[in-house]
Amino acid sequence: MTLMISVSGVRGIVGQTMTPTVAAEMGAAFGSHLAGGKVVLGRDSRASGEMVQDAVKSGLLATGCDVVELGIVSTPEVAMMTRELSAAGGIVITASHNPGQWNGIKFLTADGCAPPPQTAEQIFTRYHNKDFRFADAQSGGSLERDLSTHGLHVSKVAAIVDVEAIRRRQFCVVLDSINGAGAAAGRILLEHLGCKGIIINAEPSGDFFHPPEPTAENLTSLCQAVREHKADIGMAQDPDADRLAIVDNTGRYIGEEYTFALAAKFRFSQKPGPVAVNLSTSRMIDDLAALAGDAAVVHRTPVGEANVAQAVRQHGCILGGEGNGGVIDPRITPVRDSFVGMALILNLLAVDWRPLAAIVDEIPRYVMIKRKFDVDRAAINAWLERVRMSLDGRFNEEDGLRIDWPEGWVHVRPSNTEPVARVIAEAKDQATAEGLIHRVTELR
Repeated sequence: MTLMISVSGVRGIVGQTMTPTVAAEMGAAFGSHLAGGKVVLGRDSRASGEMVQDAVKSGLLATGCDVVELGIVSTPEVAMMTRELSAAGGIVITASHNPGQWNGIKFLTADGCAPPPQTAEQIFTRYHNKDFRFADAQSGGSLERDLSTHGLHVSKVAAIVDVEAIRRRQFCVVLDSINGAGAAAGRILLEHLGCKGIIINAEPSGDFFHPPEPTAENLTSLCQAVREHKADIGMAQDPDADRLAIVDNTGRYIGEEYTFALAAKFRFSQKPGPVAVNLSTSRMIDDLAALAGDAAVVHRTPVGEANVAQAVRQHGCILGGEGNGGVIDPRITPVRDSFVGMALILNLLAVDWRPLAAIVDEIPRYVMIKRKFDVDRAAINAWLERVRMSLDGRFNEEDGLRIDWPEGWVHVRPSNTEPVARVIAEAKDQATAEGLIHRVTELR
């Protein structure tokens, strides 16, 4: 297993590819790239988080950066505080949805975004070349701690929704925070919105109750809790709380794809405007945009939060997102934010008055299949070339290969976070989606 290095950051298995040496040198590479200045540093709840954080911190301090530690906070909160404190950059110690034996380092620019590819490449070139600019004994960085993050984040999120309308409904909400970084702010937000919040897996211990990716097979306990408590909605975060999956009031897992669709449905009702999504996001957003009118243009980008955030800025989008449960609201932060998703969807329920299941069922439904294969980058490239030569369709080669047909689409791409190829297909029914997957995978 090699260290995974991509525009999404760095991830590795602790004690193997993610070591204190690697973490310190990554911190030194980032600090050298910034040439000093203030850096905001936060982490998710993984047991290895303090070790990785301290190693990164040593690299930052050694290159003259002043470090502001936030403690255990979500990724969107680090992005928010990076901008709030006018820092030169930010770092989140997280491996997102990867299993507990993994940890990672995610870099943020001064505006709270993941760095664009060319900037990320500069940082990683410094790391590989050991091109560090260490400060002398009198010029090392300083360290301080800031514990205001959760309260500030909740106040900013609450400011973009109709708090009184949500409070009047007194929603019962079950939130599964998977013993990650999202429970504390999640509890504060739900209390502020007047909800009866039932938080499960709320201890930020990093001892994940179930596999951390918020998929149907991993959220059976959340579905059961929604039914037991007769809740209006169930919500599930990943360990760094930038993604959100939804369970409806019947206890039905409706999934990550609906998170952005529901948030966008509400934003379109407030202010129709352009949105940005990646190439692997469901056609549901195209259908909702068409209903919202000509102003609701959908811009598609390569997979990766930085790509979506760039399109949000470029096109003046009211919202950005990804089909993995990520919602980006530029009024708060330029990164995925599960708390924004929670608030916008609760506001949708507050003004619609129908149960969530009824709202979901009126959105045009598609079947999406997501598969991954252990394939190295060279083999993926050869596979994609065979697909190009063998199949007809409308090709988009901005990120791997997406092929659109009238009956649906398939997207094949190398993962930014794991040594795998991801294959996603969407169609009106299961059999058609399976058939589209087969068209591509038989050429593997």
